[in-house]
Amino acid sequence: MLWYLYAETWKGKGELQMVFHVKAVLAGVLLITLTACDQSQVDDDSNQAILQELKQIRTLLERIEEKGLSASAKARAIPRTARLSTQGRPSIGKANAPITIVEVSDYQCPYCKRFVDSTYPHLKRQYIDTGKARLVFKDMPLGIHKHAVKAAQAAHCAGDQGKYWEMHDILFKNTQRLDVKYLPEYANIIKLDHEKFVTCINSDQHLAAIDSDFKQASQKGLTGTPSFVIGKTTTDVISGDVIRGAKPLASFKSVIDKQLKGNKRE
Repeated sequence: MLWYLYAETWKGKGELQMVFHVKAVLAGVLLITLTACDQSQVDDDSNQAILQELKQIRTLLERIEEKGLSASAKARAIPRTARLSTQGRPSIGKANAPITIVEVSDYQCPYCKRFVDSTYPHLKRQYIDTGKARLVFKDMPLGIHKHAVKAAQAAHCAGDQGKYWEMHDILFKNTQRLDVKYLPEYANIIKLDHEKFVTCINSDQHLAAIDSDFKQASQKGLTGTPSFVIGKTTTDVISGDVIRGAKPLASFKSVIDKQLKGNKRE
């Protein structure tokens, strides 16, 4: 509420000026709140959460002030289009499908799981299985997810034995159990050579490729997961529209159908 009221009050007076104003007000509110809490010795969870949020907002404002609001906004901007390489990355669907969907994802990301659970089955049935589109998976294990890198490596190690997508599916079904100790169990479920798999995940295999995926997506402004680039199929680089987040099928359908019509006209 505080953010909304002051954003409206200072609309048109300059974003950076507004930030300074909010910061000043926030400092006063924070001081009053902290004083009140000290006096009443409040230890209620909700009050503590409010205090923590106020502190986080103050820290954020200080960072914005240091870096400059325009630079910060530019860094957070989500691109409408992007170009990503698909060379050597796992894919599902016909290689000559007219449309390619490049998914940038993280096995420990709850929004990525939501996409896999809610949207992906419909996307696969309507577009991938019918030969209209193929999907290419690129890794973006975020730093806040401590098991995401090993999970990505496990999928590629399974891919060495021809079962990338089987491991992909089981990892997303078990996003709360991605500690490395569980990975051999999943390998056994999909009937991998156990010794080869364990040797692979205990090595550095595929880590360079995973890191390369991460860096490329970041450089293109795709800093959140899941993110998607949808464009005409080529032998390598896919250039197309960006979809950000676990969107419903309708969001993908509008982009894919538009591009399919464009292909027909050509």
